[in-house]
Amino acid sequence: MSTPAPNVPGHEQRELDAGWEVASCPPGAHITPAEIHALPWIGMSVPGTAAGAMRDAGRWSYGEGRDFDAEDWWFRTRFRAGSVADGEQLVLALGGIATVAEVFLNGDRVLQSDSMFAEHQLDVTSKLAGENELAIRCLALGPLLEPPRRPRARWRTRLVHGGLRFHRTMLLGRAPGFAAEPAAVGPWRPVRLLRKRGLTAETLAFTTCVEPDAAGMLRARVRLRALDGRPIEAARLELSGPSGTHGSALALRREPGDEAIAAGELRIPSVALWWPHTHGEPALHDATLHVEQDGTSTPVELGRIGFRTIAAGIDADHDIERDGIDLHVNGVRVFARGAVWTPLDPVGLGADGGVLEYTLQRVCEAGMNMLRVPGTAAYESPEFHAACDEHGLLVWQDFMFANLDYPIADEAFREGVERELRTVLARLAPSPSLAILCGNSEIEQQVAMLGLDPALGRGELFGEILPRLIGEAGVDAPYVPSAPCGVGLPFRPGTGVANYYGIGGYRRGLEDARRAEVRFAAECLAISNVPDEAGVRAIDPGGAAAAAVHDPAWKAGVPRDAGVGWDFEDVRDHYLELLFGARASELRRVDHERYLELSRAVSGEVMAEVFGEWRRRASPCGGGLVLWLSDLRPGAGWGVLDHAHRPKPAYHHLRRALAPVALWMTDEGLGGISVHAANDRGTPVHGDLRVTLYRDGIQLVATGSRAIELPPHGGCEVDCEEILGHFVDVSWAYRFGPPGHDVVVASLERGGATSGPVAQAFRFPAGRPLHQHTPSEIGMRGALRDCGDGAHELRLSSARLAYGVRVHVEGYRASDDALTLEPGVERTIMLHRDGAREDAPPAGRLTALNLRGHVSLAAEPAAA
Repeated sequence: MSTPAPNVPGHEQRELDAGWEVASCPPGAHITPAEIHALPWIGMSVPGTAAGAMRDAGRWSYGEGRDFDAEDWWFRTRFRAGSVADGEQLVLALGGIATVAEVFLNGDRVLQSDSMFAEHQLDVTSKLAGENELAIRCLALGPLLEPPRRPRARWRTRLVHGGLRFHRTMLLGRAPGFAAEPAAVGPWRPVRLLRKRGLTAETLAFTTCVEPDAAGMLRARVRLRALDGRPIEAARLELSGPSGTHGSALALRREPGDEAIAAGELRIPSVALWWPHTHGEPALHDATLHVEQDGTSTPVELGRIGFRTIAAGIDADHDIERDGIDLHVNGVRVFARGAVWTPLDPVGLGADGGVLEYTLQRVCEAGMNMLRVPGTAAYESPEFHAACDEHGLLVWQDFMFANLDYPIADEAFREGVERELRTVLARLAPSPSLAILCGNSEIEQQVAMLGLDPALGRGELFGEILPRLIGEAGVDAPYVPSAPCGVGLPFRPGTGVANYYGIGGYRRGLEDARRAEVRFAAECLAISNVPDEAGVRAIDPGGAAAAAVHDPAWKAGVPRDAGVGWDFEDVRDHYLELLFGARASELRRVDHERYLELSRAVSGEVMAEVFGEWRRRASPCGGGLVLWLSDLRPGAGWGVLDHAHRPKPAYHHLRRALAPVALWMTDEGLGGISVHAANDRGTPVHGDLRVTLYRDGIQLVATGSRAIELPPHGGCEVDCEEILGHFVDVSWAYRFGPPGHDVVVASLERGGATSGPVAQAFRFPAGRPLHQHTPSEIGMRGALRDCGDGAHELRLSSARLAYGVRVHVEGYRASDDALTLEPGVERTIMLHRDGAREDAPPAGRLTALNLRGHVSLAAEPAAA
């Protein structure tokens, strides 16, 4: 839904976001709200955290080692509240406080909370004056973790402190190795003062489904309350949007205290369906409840909803733990691909809608169609889910449990968890983007890797309570009890859902992508992806990019597993040597810039190879999610976007591999090279499939083409030599002599297209072309043309194959980058202003992995 609660006309919502202050004191200090004025306050805004306030004030940065869980934190603000008229109610809405907290209003304690994920609405109608002070005390969490508590843990983890199993809070910021700091403390969700008038509405149930005859069914149950005493006489549910306008009267049941429950359903014939953006249009409808009181009608906006069917597999007997996830949306198979989501601002946990929109646009442009909200993080905002609905992005939603043995037998803990789960499920139920519900992250794997029975990790919480609550909420999405999970040992990739790091953390060869027979990867790869120059400079703003790799902050930004002697830069260096034949340690020592260039390329090439194997029509894999989308801090983290959500070079390799209309090749050894084409769109693709061979990156050896039609939501696989019309040992597998060619190009082309191939792929049977040529030998050119509105067209061409071409234009974002140019074939990409001044035309340079030096770029005048 696009709003966290129904929108009732006449209600006022005031954000208490400005004028806040924060201060700390020793844990356990007996300070009362009347005594906090002497604390050393600094200003902040809300939503926010103690760490975010310290960062913004220049008093904290990564690497300082400050433990925000070791101090008590106070937050306060002052605000005015006008008089309350008859028929009005004032509500203080607290979206979430991390973690163990007390809330004081004008010196009186009005709330105690022990969960970061709990939302609170307090009726403060009789508690407000003209001038008011709101104060929040967050107790130091560290001391609360130490005393032993029962029930005792049946297993332990190195991921986080074991005492966190008793506290409902975020593990990111408390996980040594990959997210050690900062811990989230404070009012991390909005604080609002709501003035309600006349009528209140609370959504109790709001779900959609698609009937076998393609009709949409909307079911709603809403609690109504008349604050002004006017009787509630009738309620009508209305839906408007791409399916037209439809309405239906709801049954009304009177309740004590001027309340009523409106409930019923609305049927929409031939409803317009919501699709993931890679496969169609994400059609949304506006739902409104019209409430009749004393002859007048009040329209209550319930939110935007969509209709779709979703299943983990096409067959009725599909079993996730045996067969994995083979997602079908509206009866069509969807290869689900994307990344594990990270908070937009991991420090302050607050980010404006512009950052969210910018990031989701990058996700869509990358051909990704799924994001996973992981159990180590925090539930996302209603705005996030509404934006995913709008953009056509599927959401894999973990519940916030990971690795630990949670004390579900403790009555108070159980009651709090059930409240949390019901709240989350009620919010997510109407969201068409919700694709998967997952009980936890890595609990069954944690148990099994300690040699214990994986069933211990399933337990009552994930085996009974969660499935029951999902059913009661009417949520239409497959349920995965744990990621990973499967038949036998839950971390075996050949069944169920995997966390696949065979390629990546475990440094297996690229052939393992096929050998492992992954059914679905809930997270995968985990390679230290080097950011672009701007991301490297963020490590040391005043230093050179090459020198930044020796800054201690660089290593701090590289993830590592707790308790091991290697990190994920070592993993990337392994593949640098495997794919490029370069000794990483020596290259880093003698040629920093070359090391960074190759490092930026290698992780993306590895990812593209893996997803090419998984996306093949013959593959058993239903999809995969890269760990992570964005880095948590500056440096070479797991993200394909850097800490500021800017694309890294690896992003562009993935973008081409994941595109809705994509082309790629696989080396089949003695079977030659296969060309694979995919068309996820709902309309057919007509064109020509061309295969061309070159020697020395410039001499034409052979070429062939054939007409091709890719059906809607379809694809094909074709042998290269079948297109060429004869045997040429295209993969150089038989090796009867020196290779007759060293470049294989496959292109999907449409007649009359002027921007180059629709999709293109390259293979290098004799090894990647890393020998560096002079600019005159390569003959690469780039011509810029101003298209207006901050966009420029960049036409690229090269006489010789240009491998790993980079577009370096400060303040502009390229629609494609880290690409390869076929000899004599022009490619057109777009540059979009992204930080540059409006009066600053683009200027920069082109580089390539097989180019010594660079080629300059400058803009041509705008077209008349």
